[in-house]
Amino acid sequence: MDTGSLVHVVEEHADEASFLWLQRGSAVHAPHYTPSQFADLDERLAAHIDGLRVAGDVGWQCAAAALDNEGAEDFFPAAVLAAEAPDGRFDALVERAADAPDAVPGVASALGWVAPEYLRGRVKAMVDDAAPLRQKLGIAACALHRKDPGPVLGRLLDGAVDSVRIRALRAAGELGRTDLAAQVQAAAVEPKPELRFWAAWSAVLLGDRFQAIEALEAVALKPGPRQLRALQLALQAVEPAAAHALLVALSSVPDAARLRIMGAGFAGDARYVPWLIEQMAQPALARIAAEAFVSITGADFNLEQMEVPPPDGFEDGPTEDPDDESVELPEDLALPWPDVQKVRGWWDRHVARFSNGTRCFLGQPVTEAHCLAVLREGFQRQRVAAALHLALLRPGSVLFPTSAPAWRQQRRLGEPG
Repeated sequence: MDTGSLVHVVEEHADEASFLWLQRGSAVHAPHYTPSQFADLDERLAAHIDGLRVAGDVGWQCAAAALDNEGAEDFFPAAVLAAEAPDGRFDALVERAADAPDAVPGVASALGWVAPEYLRGRVKAMVDDAAPLRQKLGIAACALHRKDPGPVLGRLLDGAVDSVRIRALRAAGELGRTDLAAQVQAAAVEPKPELRFWAAWSAVLLGDRFQAIEALEAVALKPGPRQLRALQLALQAVEPAAAHALLVALSSVPDAARLRIMGAGFAGDARYVPWLIEQMAQPALARIAAEAFVSITGADFNLEQMEVPPPDGFEDGPTEDPDDESVELPEDLALPWPDVQKVRGWWDRHVARFSNGTRCFLGQPVTEAHCLAVLREGFQRQRVAAALHLALLRPGSVLFPTSAPAWRQQRRLGEPG
């Protein structure tokens, strides 16, 4: 193969790695990715990274050429190669990321992707560094690999700049650091929203069911980037009566119908099922109501043949109209369209199995064994909920990393991979 052809092939590896990383970011919380599909996606991404790796200097040059775009997806392939290199190129890449804030998630993701042996010594040096970005990336690497950085995490909770404190607060919950619970709880009254949210989020995972729940509920009742995440954890953590009160309070916020439907699924109370079936008659809400129905009942739409084609004339996402400025794919796109009559029939046949006022998750009580089964077999969005349930059942345990490379998740679950 001549040099020009080789470069072209390697450039394709770099482009595909960036594209697949973006696709992976969506798949992490997608409603339709099974563990095997997620593993296939990771294997494809790994193959393109390996193509860059095998190409040596040409691979590095092609990956590094994309850094000028300053996107997270552009930094990810180069950051993986740089983190695996024994020279100083990773330090130089971090310096570039300091001037391109949008790129930082790609660098952090790369640290979570590479094998632990490439991080020995490097992560400790970053955590001990005076530069906030390096501290933040060091803590992120520890959290993504679910490795406890030790006493330094407590020091960073109080003494670091806000961006580092935010990552340290999140890590405290992910790592189950109950010894830091008092520090985390104290930050739940911070005036800055990001600090307050992550403090409350971690405090709940560490066992707080009072002040931190109130802080999460406040976030859930106000539009913002953390609203849905706060709503999910709050509803999964509280008793059914408190969950119902929060769902009632949601009725006054923007996009209330959608949030209440999703919230009903998080709460897991069968009392909401008849109402969810009613919502399925509205095209704009039908699929998300069906997902919430499944979250409570565990019904299999495919097995029970409860899917129908989209309604006539329903437009989903971007159209061919040149004046239509919408280019976003709808988040419900991968969900099934429910056959309302068949869903109602299914419920009539199975309603006796369920009791109002108790929590169900995919048709069963929330137990460790059931949550582990969902982590092994469920769709990705269900697996995220299962991981939260497990952490709530065992405050102080490590939050299962549903966004980790698939082979690392499989090892944690004791599966081959």
